[in-house]
Amino acid sequence: MKLYPLLLSCLLYIGLPLIPASAQDTLFRFALVTDTHIGAETAAEDLQHTVADINNLPDIAFVIFSGDITEFGSDDELTTAYSIISQLHKPWHIVPGNHDTKWSESGCNSFRKVFGGETFSFRYKGYWFLGTNCGPNMRMGPGQVPRENIVWLEQQLQREPDKTIPLIYINHYPQDTSLNNWYEVLDRLHDRNVKAMLCGHGHANRALRFEGMPGIMCRSNLRAKAPIGGYNIVSVLDTALVFNERRPHTTTLPAWHIANTSRNTWQLDPFRPGYEMNQEYPQVHVRWQLQEQGDIGSAVAITGDRVVYTNTNGEIKAVQLDTGKPLWKYTTGGKIYATPLIYKQYVITPSSDGSVYCLDLTTGKLHWKYETGKAIVSSPAVYRSWVVIAGSDGHCRAWDIASGQLKWDFEGIRNFVETRPLVYQDKVIFGSWGNECYALDASSGAKAWSWSNGAANRMFSPAACWPVATAGKLYLVSPDRYMTALDVASGKENWRHRDSANWVRESIGLSADSSLVFVKTMQGHILAYAANSDTQSLVWKSPVPLGYEICPSPLNEKDGVLYVPTQSGVLYALSATSGDLRWKYKYTNCLINTAQPAGKNQVITSSADGKLICLEIVKRR
Repeated sequence: MKLYPLLLSCLLYIGLPLIPASAQDTLFRFALVTDTHIGAETAAEDLQHTVADINNLPDIAFVIFSGDITEFGSDDELTTAYSIISQLHKPWHIVPGNHDTKWSESGCNSFRKVFGGETFSFRYKGYWFLGTNCGPNMRMGPGQVPRENIVWLEQQLQREPDKTIPLIYINHYPQDTSLNNWYEVLDRLHDRNVKAMLCGHGHANRALRFEGMPGIMCRSNLRAKAPIGGYNIVSVLDTALVFNERRPHTTTLPAWHIANTSRNTWQLDPFRPGYEMNQEYPQVHVRWQLQEQGDIGSAVAITGDRVVYTNTNGEIKAVQLDTGKPLWKYTTGGKIYATPLIYKQYVITPSSDGSVYCLDLTTGKLHWKYETGKAIVSSPAVYRSWVVIAGSDGHCRAWDIASGQLKWDFEGIRNFVETRPLVYQDKVIFGSWGNECYALDASSGAKAWSWSNGAANRMFSPAACWPVATAGKLYLVSPDRYMTALDVASGKENWRHRDSANWVRESIGLSADSSLVFVKTMQGHILAYAANSDTQSLVWKSPVPLGYEICPSPLNEKDGVLYVPTQSGVLYALSATSGDLRWKYKYTNCLINTAQPAGKNQVITSSADGKLICLEIVKRR
């Protein structure tokens, strides 16, 4: 039976079960496997069933894996996933999902090493398949196609002048506002012959539309509460894509969706983020700005007349503070998510290539390098004339900055470290993605104490916040939505509180006079607590609504102004004594890493999509 487009549309409209496309109508078939979550219960077994099943289906031409291959992006999980996927007897192509990149002990490098890349581009029978990473990479927030992937996609399209080639785009996320920069992709595809955009992430089969184009979300490979998992077989016809769910070793279900690929037009004037709010605050303007070709995943270091920063192309860069003029660049072998440390004439930065680099601040030339053997995604701290860095290998180390001599090496950290350690009262304090917070003796590296939040899932670890301390108390906030105060000397809890109306996450800061601890809530409020209280004592709650917030960026205050970065690209300046709004400025739609006062009436701020901005605030007369 030949299923013409009109009949297909009618069957879909009236909700009748649809049979797979007949062989004579099908150009080719491929398998779409997504959300395998290796590391979760039954995940490896579910994937093994799927791989064996696909090997027994002769009409499957190739396989696409559309992200969340692992649960935490760990090296062990990635290795396990590859060992199963590599048993396929057919070509396969793969991109990561947010689970592969947010909690990555390797700084998203191991995915590239194990699978050969985080993007793909290939042709099959006249069709062009393009796949990109989705993020968020390391920093918690909405999804974001990494800046380096946007650059890659643009290059792929520029190399192909024929815009009539039928194109299928794959990303783990839907191409809508669940991605901060969805429009960066769609704007580049608008003049192309896009047939469909495929994704996972939602763990369910679902028909969508992305600015007029067919969007198809496919089910997770996990079995969940069923006896076996599943995936999708996609049949490519001249005028449609037919989607059938496949239960490994058992049955192919009737087609649940037919995406018409012949009569789609792009939506006119689709929604794009606006920047109208900036007109309300003319005293704030851009002094200079830079656009990197990769993401920026950290704060910057500022000293004298220069700013030092890093990016996910593995570069350490210095620019002039007043002008943004480039001064020097040093390239490492892996993505960098660390905030550089400047100490006298030196710049110290770890890289996810597993090495610590000490550079000359003036020239950018290498002074010394220390290889640890495993990725480092945390930021360095200084104790006396030593740099202290915790890695992904269970170690925290200290080096003499001038000589590069290793001073001490502590081994015994559960899981990897992402934060910047706090050096306070001769202790080095930091959290890890093993539900632990550690305090080490800063002079010897010996463990003074450790504290656990007792969470069953390590996603709730106090690992991403930069802890603050004053008056002998350490303050932490974490994804378990608790704010905790610990005694610095003993590690014992002073108090620990979870407020259902004000869910904290990972964003915290200390006032310049150390009297207030600032935290950001998921409901989009800034709270100020008394730092000298024996209980959680609220001083003020900002009346400024930020919207839903999971951005882990630290909060900084100077001269009575509290700077609040957000996940939507808006930087807020609030009164540090009341939380009232001073001004706000939007310069991107992606997560802001930090905002750091510099010079006179200037703020240096960076965003995850590779923007580095110097804002200047002119006082009103």
